[in-house]
Amino acid sequence: MTGLDKSAPGLAAMTVSQLNATIKRALADHLPGTIHLTGEISNLTRPASGHLYLTLKDESSEIRAVMWRSAVASLKFKPADGLQVIATGSVDVYEPRGQYQFYIRKLEPRGVGALELAFRQLCDRLSREGLFDPGRKKPIPRFPRRIAVVTSETGAAIRDILHTLQRRFQCVSVLLYPVRVQGEGAAEDIAAAIGRLNDQAERLGGIDVMIVGRGGGSLEDLWAFNEEMVARAIYASRIPVISAVGHEVDVSVSDLVADLRAPTPTAAGELAVPVLDEVLALLNTLKTRAGRAVRHQLDLAHARFEVLYQTAWLRDPLIPVRKADQRVDEASARLRYAGQRRIGLARQRLHQMEMVISAIQPSAFLRLQQNRLDTITHRMQWVLTQWLRKRQQGLEVARNRLERRHPLERIQRYIEKISQLEQHLNRAGQRRMQMLAQTLSVMETRLENTSYRRTLQRGYTITRRQPDHAIVSCPDMVRHGDRIVTETAAGPFTSAVDAAEPQS
Repeated sequence: MTGLDKSAPGLAAMTVSQLNATIKRALADHLPGTIHLTGEISNLTRPASGHLYLTLKDESSEIRAVMWRSAVASLKFKPADGLQVIATGSVDVYEPRGQYQFYIRKLEPRGVGALELAFRQLCDRLSREGLFDPGRKKPIPRFPRRIAVVTSETGAAIRDILHTLQRRFQCVSVLLYPVRVQGEGAAEDIAAAIGRLNDQAERLGGIDVMIVGRGGGSLEDLWAFNEEMVARAIYASRIPVISAVGHEVDVSVSDLVADLRAPTPTAAGELAVPVLDEVLALLNTLKTRAGRAVRHQLDLAHARFEVLYQTAWLRDPLIPVRKADQRVDEASARLRYAGQRRIGLARQRLHQMEMVISAIQPSAFLRLQQNRLDTITHRMQWVLTQWLRKRQQGLEVARNRLERRHPLERIQRYIEKISQLEQHLNRAGQRRMQMLAQTLSVMETRLENTSYRRTLQRGYTITRRQPDHAIVSCPDMVRHGDRIVTETAAGPFTSAVDAAEPQS
């Protein structure tokens, strides 16, 4: 197809491409190179390429817009449909389709800062996932042995944390994992440090608590602790995490995800460890209470034994046996009296019958009655004998039971039980005292190991200014002619300052 069509006299025909190119040049010539456009986002799409395609609209009009992947990478917040924004860019023609579009170079939310909006969006999403749930937060150990600190090695935060830990609990060991805390790549460093400390905790001898944070700064300076990767690393940490970011008024995503939030790095040190003097005072109190408890149990056992020993049946344990014997004798006497009475009545009846029979003198009847009488007498004697035998056996059983329940045996069992209880209490008291002594010994050893004199033995020195004994940490602290004392492992020596070069 040629550029000009001669079929229409007097008119020069244009191709579609030429028309689009002409419109593009006209827009470029008559519109500024940078335009700030306010509107509402709609029809937002993000394909696999990473570019953003959207429509900006107001009450009566709309325009298609594009934001390339390189510009999208700098966004701190997540664009969404219905969000009011301020778009900075330029208008150009997309020639293949003959459409003009707004090409966005910078996108900011309208009415709120980009970082503030990104913070809110991330907090809402992580909250819905349960990362802020108080029920999943791990408790902070009361007496940690080793604390890992993830922060800058040159910032004020590490100095504040170390000073607080040394002041409150000298026997704790501290492991510093230096990272960048602001700028490009800081979030990656912090997240990687948290993951590595969890993976290598056992090889390092165990880590009880991890402090993650930095000193104060602007929202941009603290933004590394608002990144999603840092929040998820803290959430996945098996080691309890204390977040100490900025000042008390600064709240970061790390603070919300961590197991405990400290308002400042100094407060993080205070929350991580107790005061050693208070711990020692508590141990002494527990030792005193344990001694009192043992003495109270012994006194109570002795008092119970005295009460038992003073009872009447313990002083004369044969009283119940004698009373039982008396009841047996009385029962036997009643049985003998009843048997003799029944035999007497039977003999009386027999005598009366003999008199009747004698008067009748029938020999056969007499023999029959005599046999019946003999049978009755024999049966009565057998019944009485069996009944007496059973009663005697019952008395023997009762006597055996009384002997088995002899008070002296119960006394002996009580004495043995009291002796066992006393031995148990003594052993428990000794074990408690040994544990307390071992704990104090371990704390003394740790205190000695963390002493600065161990550092001197490795070849280091400490220099103090005279006469105020202040530690000289930089050349600005001394002047020409000042006297200084340098302490080594072998002893101190005094010298004079000849020249002091200030730090650059």
